Amino acid sequence: MIAGLDPKEVIELALLLVAVGALSGFMAGLFGIGGGAILVPVFYECFRLVGVPLEVRMPLCIGTSLAIIIPTSLSSFRAHYKRGAVDMEILKLWYVPIVIGVLAGSVTARFAPERLFKIVFVMVAWTAATRLLLTRDGWKFGDTIPTGLLMRLYGVVIGLLSTLMGVGGGLFANLLMTFYGRPIHQAVATSSALAVLISIPGALGYAYAGWPAAARFPDVAALQLPFAIGYVSLIGAVLVMPTTLITAPLGVKLAHALSKRALEIAFGTYLFIVGGRFVVSLLNGA
Repeated sequence: MIAGLDPKEVIELALLLVAVGALSGFMAGLFGIGGGAILVPVFYECFRLVGVPLEVRMPLCIGTSLAIIIPTSLSSFRAHYKRGAVDMEILKLWYVPIVIGVLAGSVTARFAPERLFKIVFVMVAWTAATRLLLTRDGWKFGDTIPTGLLMRLYGVVIGLLSTLMGVGGGLFANLLMTFYGRPIHQAVATSSALAVLISIPGALGYAYAGWPAAARFPDVAALQLPFAIGYVSLIGAVLVMPTTLITAPLGVKLAHALSKRALEIAFGTYLFIVGGRFVVSLLNGA
């Protein structure tokens, strides 16, 4: 029994996580988001059910999400790369700044209050949703993506905020690239590659950041979260990972079949809904 759940409830929880893995992988391929925007809200509910303390619940969701994004992002990136849709020049500019941002986010996660993670998630999700749902051709930062210091600064910010949200960077890269006039399909494909750069150091950073929390809450590590490494739940990762790998290529196929506007509306609607879940959580304090 886990945290007062009977065997039937444990089985139901496990099946839910498997199903969420399938949905997460599909969304990763469809939107180039790594799947974290799906995983974090669902993990939050699952960890609430098993009694994880509020103080560590959100960072645990984020760390576990980043770990799962590793194989999902690799699968999504390969599928998009084969279609020739990934902008490799942007990746060359961003890979070092993004890793720097990820490291900064991991350090922040070690000391930040739980509410900060939710606030960042809501602000970014709703900003991106507004841009996608109310998009106008005139809403641009410029006609071409910059190549100098500004572009590298964007990379640092993407790495930092992605690590605090538990996402693969697709939310930010999609938003930024479309603000510079890049097609949504190319933005989605390039974002899938960023998830690889963010998820690996991000997961390692949360595993490290969670050790002090495990010391403060020994009941979490010993009883409610067996086989957890810092802020990464290995049980959650093992249940979700397999189906993400199966469904990610299916999402890629659908992404390239949809029109530009249909893809924008679908992505924007989803972000608005998941952001609203954490607004409710902030208001209720749970």
